[in-house]
Amino acid sequence: MAVVWEELEQYQPIVLRLLANSIEKGRVAHAYLFEGQRGTGKKEVSVLFAKSLFCFNRVEYKPCNECINCRRIDSRNHPDVHWIEPDGQSIKKGQIEALQEEFSKTGVESNQKLYVINHADKMTTNAANSLLKFLEEPYRGTTAILLTEQYHRMLTTIISRCQVLSFQPLPPTVLANYLKEQQIPLHLALLAAHVTNNREEAIELSRDDWFAEARKIVLQLYEALNKNNLQALFVIHEKWIPHFQDKQQIDIGLDLLLYLYKDLLYLQLGQLENIIYRDRMNDLQQWALTCSQKRIIQNMSTVLQAKARLNTNMNVQLLMEQLILNLKEGRTFV
Repeated sequence: MAVVWEELEQYQPIVLRLLANSIEKGRVAHAYLFEGQRGTGKKEVSVLFAKSLFCFNRVEYKPCNECINCRRIDSRNHPDVHWIEPDGQSIKKGQIEALQEEFSKTGVESNQKLYVINHADKMTTNAANSLLKFLEEPYRGTTAILLTEQYHRMLTTIISRCQVLSFQPLPPTVLANYLKEQQIPLHLALLAAHVTNNREEAIELSRDDWFAEARKIVLQLYEALNKNNLQALFVIHEKWIPHFQDKQQIDIGLDLLLYLYKDLLYLQLGQLENIIYRDRMNDLQQWALTCSQKRIIQNMSTVLQAKARLNTNMNVQLLMEQLILNLKEGRTFV
């Protein structure tokens, strides 16, 4: 099913408003640079924008998504809309030259043409210089859209010739709602939406049995911390270490623990709308009675210190054992 303007407007309202204004006022720029993290909707917006430019039945700035042009753009076979992807690890000069050659011809079906370059930061130096000449002397009726996750790797001369639109990370509430629409259970949707603000990663994570088990182990660890050191260390050795096998997974595990402490703080502050582990509300209420706000904040700081130490050469097992002792005794890393 084709994405519609209203759907993308939820994720990137500023970008969509700017593009809508440019279409309505007939002031479409000759080149745009969409920059932002992966999964923030850059590619989807470029498709939607292309359809708005070529749609036969556009209403104001919104494409109909039904006409032959909209359907052909969705399937990437419109003769006047061209898509450039990296050839292997890079976009090569020959690809840009072939594009220039194609655009030197008259539009097949109209007097306008559009090209989209995905991962524009992966252009070779020669390709980037070739594109620069194209941007400096654009053909009439030509529109370019460059997509990048690595804005800092782009030539400043290319950036200066584009209208730069920055795609913002998705708010957790918006992403959680999107995940729920994909039939993700609420307790996993809320958690995945906080671990990452990338739609693709959030879906992949929330559908992974590893993630559901990780959440379960973190809750078991917290319950054990409320009992005694030996119980918590048992969970670390028997469940945590076998499950969280590399630094990236450990970092996610520490994030899940951090969110649990945040929930206790939100509960004490009466900010119930911010709570992530909502399906464990009864447990949270009991746990919140046993610790002060000062202790919760201190333990949050201790978890953050452990996350920072992941980037050092500290032994992971030793790190986790030290974390347990510090959380239990209200200490920080030294």
